[in-house]
Amino acid sequence: PKEEFFKITTAEGVEMDGWMIKPTNFDASKKYPVVFYVYTEPAGTTVNDTYGIGRNRNYIGNMADDGYIYISLDNRGTPAPKGRKWRKSIYRKIGRINIKDQAMAAKEILKWDFVDPDRIAVWGHSGGGAATLNLLFQYPEIYKTGISLAAISNQLTYDNIYQERYMGLPQENLEDFANGSPVTYAKNLQGNLLYIHGTGDDNVHYQNAEILVNALIKHNKQFQFMPYPNRTHGIREGEGTTLHLTTLFTNYLKANCPPGGR
Repeated sequence: PKEEFFKITTAEGVEMDGWMIKPTNFDASKKYPVVFYVYTEPAGTTVNDTYGIGRNRNYIGNMADDGYIYISLDNRGTPAPKGRKWRKSIYRKIGRINIKDQAMAAKEILKWDFVDPDRIAVWGHSGGGAATLNLLFQYPEIYKTGISLAAISNQLTYDNIYQERYMGLPQENLEDFANGSPVTYAKNLQGNLLYIHGTGDDNVHYQNAEILVNALIKHNKQFQFMPYPNRTHGIREGEGTTLHLTTLFTNYLKANCPPGGR
């Protein structure tokens, strides 16, 4: 697939870099579903001019051939070469400023004539899994389907060397940890959610899954959950695991965010 790099400016004046892969037989007179790939954390960027940047490792087949628009964006706080203010803006605001930037950019993209606002999906792994949950919960009017892998559901459960570096100390600003955690907003789920986690995750511990699942149960939110027994953060170990996960991912996306122009 041929990626196109672009810039988009939000209603708040934030200019974000992005890449997009259009359907193979793109017809501008039709409306297509959009799948957003997110990470959003201060540890890394997704918009990089590198080989294979637009490949979705969890999708069986070719998203462009099947008729999806595939997009990724870098929000404030990511380590893009945009200076100190951009980088430090996310301090104590993970789960807020990054999520708002992504949603505001998506709102601009939804104005494009060839985008179907009723078929908007988002997915991510680890920090991107947390962003997927936050986007689905905080902006249910935008994102209709989310696939979240190995997500941090509560920032108080994650490594202190990472979380406290960017969020401060919970003893001093506990409200920031809560305000940025997906579990806080689980009650707002309206769309389709597939949540995937390895029970042996040694990075984002499995308690994150149970914290989130309990919150969704409490609020009678229906969703699909796939725990992979004793798999670690990459969810790769075990015979048949990769094929099972990619099949699950692909089938769920196609069922809940159907591909193709209309």
